[in-house]
Amino acid sequence: MQEGARGAVTGKLAVVFGGSGFVGRNVVRELARRGWRVRVGVRRPHLAQFLRPMGAVGQIQLKQVNIRHRPSIAEALKGADAVVNLVGVLYQDGANGFDSVQAAGAASLAQLAAEAGVTDFVHVSAIGANPQSDSLYARTKGEGEGAVMDAVPTATILRPSIVFGQEDQFFNRFATMATTTPFTPLPLIGGGGTRFQPVYVDDVADAVCEALTRPDAKARVYELGGPGVYTFRELMELMLHEIGRKRFLAPIPFPVASMIGFFGQAAGRLPFVEPPLTQDQVKLNKIDNVVNTDGSVGTLADLGVEAQTLESILPTYMEPYRKYGQFAERAA
Repeated sequence: MQEGARGAVTGKLAVVFGGSGFVGRNVVRELARRGWRVRVGVRRPHLAQFLRPMGAVGQIQLKQVNIRHRPSIAEALKGADAVVNLVGVLYQDGANGFDSVQAAGAASLAQLAAEAGVTDFVHVSAIGANPQSDSLYARTKGEGEGAVMDAVPTATILRPSIVFGQEDQFFNRFATMATTTPFTPLPLIGGGGTRFQPVYVDDVADAVCEALTRPDAKARVYELGGPGVYTFRELMELMLHEIGRKRFLAPIPFPVASMIGFFGQAAGRLPFVEPPLTQDQVKLNKIDNVVNTDGSVGTLADLGVEAQTLESILPTYMEPYRKYGQFAERAA
């Protein structure tokens, strides 16, 4: 046993499924910093070796797991004191579809965790998760939440908005578009009026760790958002301001975006091709992605996490996209 970074006696084993992704690697780092032993379940352990140095020697171990293969899940759960499920997909890719990963996969993991006697279970979902949604992504997220709560009634559900940070797939993606295709306008799906509440990845990692240890977090749902709410247009304008570039922002009506998404979805069926846009993503963009304020769910503050602002973090990783990198003069 050892003394954790925040004073708690630790040494318990947390099994993190999907720990090599953007959010996952930050969760693994924070768990290790707080003294947990961490077993990371990933499909390709040889591509996740970068996780090991995030902890002391032997503190972080890797385990080959496929969320669609129940025996591999059961093997990874041996000796677990806590479980964190971060497995999800942004688009369907062969056998790794929304249903098989986010609904059936979450159900299998929760059922096997219950059989293993695990009661400390954190399931990371998404704002907008709803089993009745028109979006298959949001629908399977909602179904996954229901399956987890059925199997592990003490589980904590975390629903983040857009997660940002150094390796995110949001600001980095659009900043890359702005620098590599300078004459191509940045698209504003539905006119860019959909609202988002971006949350810093380190705050999400803190929320996961707090949810595992706070008794009052059990059997609760929390929606995670940062201090500010922005339209999609405002997010693009902020990103362009930070990298010191001007690009035309082109409003694309939802019917046109849906047509583009149809062809993008078709292209995504090809091997090694990531669809630039899908019809399901267009459906998601029709609904604001912000924290519910009616009191029915908890927030970051309820978990004791002070949210970082987008304006304070975004400049720290936009340097590579500025014309002169770190030597560029930043606009006031």
